Amino acid sequence: MSDSANFVKVCALDDVPAEGALGVEIDDTPVAIIRVGPDDSPEVFALRDVCSHAEVALSEGEVFDHTIECWLHGSCFDLRTGKSTNPPATQPVPTYRVKVEDGDVFVSLGADD
Repeated sequence: MSDSANFVKVCALDDVPAEGALGVEIDDTPVAIIRVGPDDSPEVFALRDVCSHAEVALSEGEVFDHTIECWLHGSCFDLRTGKSTNPPATQPVPTYRVKVEDGDVFVSLGADD
């Protein structure tokens, strides 16, 4: 792929819990890697691992129905868009491009095209 230099290997797919999240850092940026769906064809998402309301790690929250819930006050964020789906958070969190190759997860912090 021509843009492979923009992607950084962050973990093995098996390191991300099924229907759960893993917190990692890329160049001092906290990133939550989220895995949803069946084991044979999971979807993997990446978003900034900081709630836009209370500045706590989203990767410690619960994942359900393509959202992640902040463990502190219950704000939920859409994994596909980063948009808040309920209060108290009103601001979205950044999302990042993800690709899975040969069992490894790669993330690009560049602008999501």
